[in-house]
Amino acid sequence: MEPEILARITTARAARDLSDLARQTVATTAETTSPADRILQARRLRQLANEIVDRVVLAEALGGASWQEITEALNRQDPDTVRGEYEDAVAEWEAMPEDQKAAAADGLEALDAWYKRHREDQDPKLATPVADLLNRH
Repeated sequence: MEPEILARITTARAARDLSDLARQTVATTAETTSPADRILQARRLRQLANEIVDRVVLAEALGGASWQEITEALNRQDPDTVRGEYEDAVAEWEAMPEDQKAAAADGLEALDAWYKRHREDQDPKLATPVADLLNRH
């Protein structure tokens, strides 16, 4: 499996986790809890959102996007700095052994089933958006 596709799968997994955590945060809105607990939960949401950005950058770099293009999309100034932040991760994903790639890709069906359960009318009408990645190349 191509590293770009694998990075997109892990991005989808992280997006699912963020969505689930956000929904849980809404559910606890009226609960009596400490300020520290609410702040920790909000920080976890931010951490997951940042992880998604990192995964998207990784996937785009693995897919051949230029560092200039990535830098502009991140609203940053220096492509060399951005490349320096991500180049080790890109190299690791490119060198990942096939057995690790296969293990990391497990669960496509579960992600697609999650999407189907949570899809709303305004969302894209795709039956298997994650599994469809395998047919891209």
